[in-house]
Order: sequence, then structure tokens, then C-alpha cells
Amino acid sequence: MSQAEPLGPAEPSRADGEPPAEPSPADEALPAVAPQLRELRRRASLTLEAAARTAGLSPAHLSRLETGQRQPSLPMLLALARIYGTTVSELLGETVADRDSIVRAAAMEPTRAGGWTYWQAGAPGRGMQALRVHVPYGAQGDIVRVHPGEEWLYVLTGRLRLRLGDTAHLLGPGDSAHFDSLTPHRIAAADRDGADLLFVHTLLQSPATALCLGGPTQGEST
Repeated sequence: MSQAEPLGPAEPSRADGEPPAEPSPADEALPAVAPQLRELRRRASLTLEAAARTAGLSPAHLSRLETGQRQPSLPMLLALARIYGTTVSELLGETVADRDSIVRAAAMEPTRAGGWTYWQAGAPGRGMQALRVHVPYGAQGDIVRVHPGEEWLYVLTGRLRLRLGDTAHLLGPGDSAHFDSLTPHRIAAADRDGADLLFVHTLLQSPATALCLGGPTQGEST
């Protein structure tokens, strides 16, 4: 008969009903965003109450984010960037060298991870990332992914099996899909020659999401 584990000390209550913050590696890696949060909210002509309500936060919580008393989580950053009509890069205070970028085919160096091949088709460091992807047959087809953001894909060649939640789809050349990345999804090539697709995502630019599908960083495989 197993013994019950002793209860730990009770956590202090919060006046606004929110649980105490727990530090995480993701939070510690984020730069100070408080100045940008307040400035971008004012630029969007939103009151603290209106912005907090739209983001699903309490005004007290958003106030603490704007004064640097708390660090926002990655999903919060994505939500606030959408509300303020900006990119996560700008919200983090990052400077993008060129607002408009042309990417030449010769400059697209392939990156391989987990059997897939990626070509960067857009400028790095933006809130929206574009890639050309080759999905070989039998690679990563059993990996289910769930993460903040949105994804759009367009099949160039071959056929693609896409499972969104409990629904399976077979996509051919010219077919596309646009979905919330929090929907559990799985992508695999349906034919032995693999499939090629264009892929656009709004994943946060962090080490965990340096590559779009499954989030491996360069040199790693899932």
C-alpha cells in the first residue's frame, strides 16, 4: 500500500487571482521587453484594459509585463504581437536590417534536419517565416506537433498526408492548407518520391523553433 506524499508549503495567493510565476529557461532567455510592450500598445491606441482583455490577461498582469516585473511567455508574445499589429522581432526590440528583402535562388542554402530538407525563402528574424521544404517518404511521418503560431503550406510536387486533430487529408499539387499550430498536426509524404511544398509559419524565433516543422535547430534531428 503506497504512502501519500507529504504536502508542500502552500503557494502565496495573488490579489488578482493569478498563480505565482515559475521561472523557466524560455523566460530567462527572453530579452527585456517591457519598454516595447508599453510603446507598441500606445502606438496601437489601446488602453491597458482593452489590450489585456483582447489578450486574455488581467490588466494587473499586463501592467506587470510592461513594468518588467514579469516576463511574458512565448504564447503571450505571439498574442500581443498580433494585437499590436507588429512582429515578434519588433516586440522583442530586435532591429531588422532590411524591411524589404529579395532572396535569390542561388542564396538558398539547404538545411537538413530529421530527413527533411529546408531552403530559407524569406528574410530571417521576422515574425513570419517562409521556407521551401522537401519531405522524403517515411521521414518524420509519425511525429505529432503542437506549438503556438499559424502555418500555411502549398504542395508543389508529390502528394502530402496531413492530419489535423482527428481528420486526415491527402493533398496534391496546387492544394494548400492553413491552420492553427496548436491543433495537433502530422505531415508525411504519401509517395515514395517524396513531396515538395512551400511553407509559411509564424512561430516565434527562438532556439526551439529555428526550423519550422518539429522545431529542431540546425545540426539536430527529431
